[in-house]
Amino acid sequence: MSARRSILPVFIPHLGCPYACVFCNQHEITGQAAEQAMATLQGLCERAAGDAELAFYGGSFTAIPPQTQKAYLHIAKQALDLGRIDKIRLSTRPDAIDEATLKRLREYGVGTIELGAQSMKDNVLALSGRGHSADDVRRSSKLIREFGFELVHQMMTGLPGDDDSGAQDTARQLIELKPDAVRIYPTVIVRGTQLEQMWLEGKYREHTVEDAVRICSRLLPMFQTAGIPVIRIGLNPTEDLSAGAALAGAYHPALGEMVKSRVLRNQAENLILQADLFGGDITIQVSDSLLSQMIGQKRCNVNWLTERFELRSLKIITCRQAGVLRVFKGT
Repeated sequence: MSARRSILPVFIPHLGCPYACVFCNQHEITGQAAEQAMATLQGLCERAAGDAELAFYGGSFTAIPPQTQKAYLHIAKQALDLGRIDKIRLSTRPDAIDEATLKRLREYGVGTIELGAQSMKDNVLALSGRGHSADDVRRSSKLIREFGFELVHQMMTGLPGDDDSGAQDTARQLIELKPDAVRIYPTVIVRGTQLEQMWLEGKYREHTVEDAVRICSRLLPMFQTAGIPVIRIGLNPTEDLSAGAALAGAYHPALGEMVKSRVLRNQAENLILQADLFGGDITIQVSDSLLSQMIGQKRCNVNWLTERFELRSLKIITCRQAGVLRVFKGT
């Protein structure tokens, strides 16, 4: 995705979705009712002035009746043909993809399909009320790639019945499907969802920010090693979520940065262990662009490594070379 391209989001909460996932309350997440979607779409397309990507989010677009899909896509295609936007993307469910649907999307100029896989563990999908299987993810991903669309997978961590091992297994299976990019959404307990009730009744343990940082710091390198960009970690902050709709769970406006910082801490820890540099003084060298992530919020990485290895001092220096992380004995 171009860094300069603006995203024009059209949220379609619950529209077309035949299931009520335990974690989902799209009205709280998007702050927009379904009946507003068409007006929003028309307004965005009229005001767009090129180098913009129109994105249908918040629902299961291809589960909407075909005539309704066409009504939305017709407006988007007009804007695409006029040069007001340069790309169309949408998100949908794995069990709402077939050849006829993909032909329709291609006819209307859709370029990217985001597939809400969430997990590749069938027991986790069932406990989460997803209504589809891991096989649906495999089948639909294959079809999407065969039709020439850009494929983005969405996965979640901390769902009912899931754990760190299950999340890593999901990541491995998604990597095998060769998506063009991935979004990772650690579970947030949103007001008005079934998950809220499960949590209040003690049937679900909160997936905390720390839980999310821990597991996502393992997932991120897996995708990076496979050459698959992770384009988002965590829900986009909204006024509703920040004002209390996010009751508990892994909601933090800087979650992605926290995960990247933890990745560096993990790497530094491994280097210190390999060099057997317990005690004494240590210097860590990182690229200029990684300095703040290596230090961590409120110096959390520096403090943790100092305590973990009983250091007298820990100094961090920078260099201009990209992607550098080195550990030296002494200051």
